[in-house]
Amino acid sequence: MAGIPGVPIADYGLLGDTRTAALVSSAGSVDWLCAPSFDGLPVFGALVGGEQAGSFAAGPEPSLPPAARRYRRGTATLETEWDASGGRLLLEEAMVAETGGSLAPASVLVRRLSASRGPVEVSIVLDPRPGGSRCRWSRRGAHLVAEAGRLALSFTADPPLAVRPGMPSRAVVAPGRPITLVLSIAHGEPLVLLDPASAWDLVAADEDRWRAWCAEVDEDLPRREAVVRSLLTLRLLSFSPSGAPVAAPTTSLPEDLGGLRNWDYRYTWPRDASLGARTFLAVGKTDDAARFLGWLLHASRLDRPRLPALLTLWGTPVPVERTLPGWPGYRGSEPVRVGNLAASQHQLDGYGWVLDAAWAFAEGGHRLSSEMWRAMRSFADYVAERWQDPDAGIWEIRGAPAHHVHSKVMAWLALDRALRIASRQGARAQKLRRWQEARDGIEAEVRARGVDPSTGTYRRAYGSDDPDAALLMIPGLGFEDSGSPRLAATVERIARELAAGGPLLYRYPPGRDGLPGGEGAFLPCSFWMVEALALAGRRTEAEAALEALLGLATPLGLYGEEMDPDTLEHLGNFPQCLTHAALVQAALALRATASPRPPAT
Repeated sequence: MAGIPGVPIADYGLLGDTRTAALVSSAGSVDWLCAPSFDGLPVFGALVGGEQAGSFAAGPEPSLPPAARRYRRGTATLETEWDASGGRLLLEEAMVAETGGSLAPASVLVRRLSASRGPVEVSIVLDPRPGGSRCRWSRRGAHLVAEAGRLALSFTADPPLAVRPGMPSRAVVAPGRPITLVLSIAHGEPLVLLDPASAWDLVAADEDRWRAWCAEVDEDLPRREAVVRSLLTLRLLSFSPSGAPVAAPTTSLPEDLGGLRNWDYRYTWPRDASLGARTFLAVGKTDDAARFLGWLLHASRLDRPRLPALLTLWGTPVPVERTLPGWPGYRGSEPVRVGNLAASQHQLDGYGWVLDAAWAFAEGGHRLSSEMWRAMRSFADYVAERWQDPDAGIWEIRGAPAHHVHSKVMAWLALDRALRIASRQGARAQKLRRWQEARDGIEAEVRARGVDPSTGTYRRAYGSDDPDAALLMIPGLGFEDSGSPRLAATVERIARELAAGGPLLYRYPPGRDGLPGGEGAFLPCSFWMVEALALAGRRTEAEAALEALLGLATPLGLYGEEMDPDTLEHLGNFPQCLTHAALVQAALALRATASPRPPAT
């Protein structure tokens, strides 16, 4: 059951505690878990490192396909059921998000196997390999303890099991006599030896908190169940100690199977995070948005007024990109990377996202602190000074910078939102004039140079004749009336020239990014199309597109970054926060553009 190379990305379920996350297959194998945080060493890394990188399996013996798999409604607890020869086996598993105020480990994974209709034989394999290395093992009473550097793990079970590291342990689960497995993790701190009964109580209490959190989401949202699952996924992938959302909990899951488009997404992109913050604000989750803004204030202090394209969860520079030798990659997709070279890029669009999130916060009636407003003013000043420079763009092309139209519009957005905030919180007249002049200059230049004269549509970059799916975001920004002929033509061109089948879209014409090989359709773009159609008044088309996209989710309602248009396999790091935020935004656009209900008679 451990580390099967052919397991589809979509087969994995997400377990999380808002500090790190685990990916578990339908066979019951945890093939990915980093510690002590999302960007830490993989304790179980079979997903991209093969069997020698470790896994933690628990399921029927012999292995069977599941009969059913689901999250408990409104929670982060995953259930998997198998029909075995002797009876039916249920695996319930979760990580505990709230351990503060209790003598509990910072991270704890709890798994319970129970049987009905008869006894079921199970196999359990515990094989942690932090960073691919072996652990030192010892016993402390009923706990099996593994140590590697500053990392320590404890494993215990009720009833007790004779588990040997890396070796299958067989047991029989009888009806009414479940087996509870507990894995606790510590890093540079005392290792808490948690007993299984207490661990299961923590899961139950955590479920109550998640249900209460989900119950606060408005009932009138279109496809509310999918929206809530996406919001819960976004929250699980927000690093609670700092407030920073991670782009995805994995590294090097390929955008092109067998290719080299394998990147490390275990960091925070202010762009993606700002969209997530705006998403939380739109559904009334103000505290979650405020945590991100607080992180941004802290994280940007050393680079301000420049805004790095990405930062670590603690707001420090991202490690220099390197590859892990000997790691075979997911289904042979090498290299496996740690760090991300995009951290050194100039990405102009990020400033627009950040200031837009700050404006949404202020528009919701929350005054920015003086320090926060000072930071936002510095970002606006930087945009006013640098907007004429070429940049790497939202797609982080690893080539020469260009004058990307999407980036220019987002620079316009940064200055527009700064002016809006200033109307509430004030700024010097000279600064306001500078922002206004720069904003108007961007608008004029985009109109003159950002439109393809042969089609009358916005284009990918000045001088380019390529479309760009990122331009689908323009209708929601206020840069131009959402029903304008130019925007309508742009949306039509993207739908026609970037079509990947069904509701799927490529982000730009395949093969035009300077890298060898191809890639899949980019899932956030498809949800942006839903939003653009809704804002253009094409509601029937928008609803149909959203329904088709929801049908492409994994069985557990999760999404990767991309999808193979031919096989409909999920590709890229998984699950992807940007995709889930885009799904929620699409649903919000449909609600915002719905016809008002007639008054009751």
